[in-house]
Amino acid sequence: MSSPDETNAALQSRRRILLGLTMAPLAAALPLAATATHKPGDGATAESGAGYKPNFFKDVEWTCMVAICDRLIPSDDVGPGAVETGVPEFLDRHMQTPYANGAIWYMQGPFLEAPPEFGYQGRLTLRDIIRVGLNAIDAHCRKTFDGKTFAQLEHARQEELLKAAESGKLKLEDISSKLFFTNFLNEVKNGYFADPRYGGNRGMAAWKMIGYPGMRADYLDWITVRDKPYPLPPVDLSGKRG
Repeated sequence: MSSPDETNAALQSRRRILLGLTMAPLAAALPLAATATHKPGDGATAESGAGYKPNFFKDVEWTCMVAICDRLIPSDDVGPGAVETGVPEFLDRHMQTPYANGAIWYMQGPFLEAPPEFGYQGRLTLRDIIRVGLNAIDAHCRKTFDGKTFAQLEHARQEELLKAAESGKLKLEDISSKLFFTNFLNEVKNGYFADPRYGGNRGMAAWKMIGYPGMRADYLDWITVRDKPYPLPPVDLSGKRG
């Protein structure tokens, strides 16, 4: 059994990721922070479950993507990780939507580096940002670490790279590491808290972790309650109880 100090440390680690999200598309509203957390120990990357076969990502991209998901929201004593809850499947599905392929974006020039308040003004669609970024990460790793890909590195080294990408200090070919990291982390968070029908949040595990009621028709009586956990299990869009 973990000590109170160990439990608190685990909570703080996970809360670094769960701070600052305003509203995840298709999901619950919860504050989240854009940063890489870590999970004790090094070794092989966790396997994406349910035997899902990617349709958008190529095998090498999928392997890298699963490894990054595993570092951004790892499994710990507080709750399940991104890989265990099916976030890679969510990303693969989402990359095939009109939103991700730019069909509903304004994609005319000029393409430029605009101030943050104007939003993204580049030529790459979301799925291109993700795909180019994954390949650039692996290319950087192979060049820097004796031919090893990102997934083959120890967890501590993976986290160093992700933190460098978060700050934009990691120099990649073909894409800004900060642009890639920001968009990838947003997708991971969206998948983690989305309704299970979209591939992530398997078994409504993320909702159970935070006490979110899901699609229940009425829980207004509990909105102002702060000293008690919500007593009922979550409900997804299909009406299934968690």
